[in-house]
Amino acid sequence: MTSAATRVALVDDQDLVRSGLQLVLEARGLEVVGDAADGRAGVDLVLRTRPDVVLMDIRMPVLDGIAATRELTGAGVPTRVLVLTTYDLDRYVYGALRAGAAGFLLKATPPDRLVSGIETVAAGESLLAPELTRRLIEEHVARPEPHDGVPPRLRVLTEREREVVTLIARGLANDEIAEALVVSQATVKTHINRLLAKLGLTSRVQVVVLAYETGLVVPGRA
Repeated sequence: MTSAATRVALVDDQDLVRSGLQLVLEARGLEVVGDAADGRAGVDLVLRTRPDVVLMDIRMPVLDGIAATRELTGAGVPTRVLVLTTYDLDRYVYGALRAGAAGFLLKATPPDRLVSGIETVAAGESLLAPELTRRLIEEHVARPEPHDGVPPRLRVLTEREREVVTLIARGLANDEIAEALVVSQATVKTHINRLLAKLGLTSRVQVVVLAYETGLVVPGRA
């Protein structure tokens, strides 16, 4: 028995981009449930069809991708937002990550990598391209003064949970975190679920942003 195809919605103001994405995804076995040319129509589409993943452009009329992402996150829908952007340092991408996007890819991403990214996000993981994430954060997050102790926002976490936050911010995947801490991947997932709940966050990407914003991890410092 084959598993159901991953369901995807496309939100982009360029007709050619939407058409091209649909051809690419459907040729690789994904189901495109619909498309929209602006953020408002995109939100309505997602609320109506409840896809696994929505590919979200940033710069769109009526409602931009950041506001649309924020609305979907606030509505509590299970659909995961994967941002597609033209530039790897697009200043709007950081806002989308803060709004709750599960990750981002460039529009120039090869088709197979795009599909792999969609499947990763659909499985509940966040898509962190470490080199791009690091550059975005260094570019757009004011570097806070180092803390002598634990940043106030993170005091709700246990010491081990803060260790996990630090490793996530360094771009480590779950298996790498498990190896670094000498624990099982199941234990790592438990730590991540607990720290997300304590911090009121919805994605791994938001953990990275918070780690840099609070000064737990300082850009450029090993």
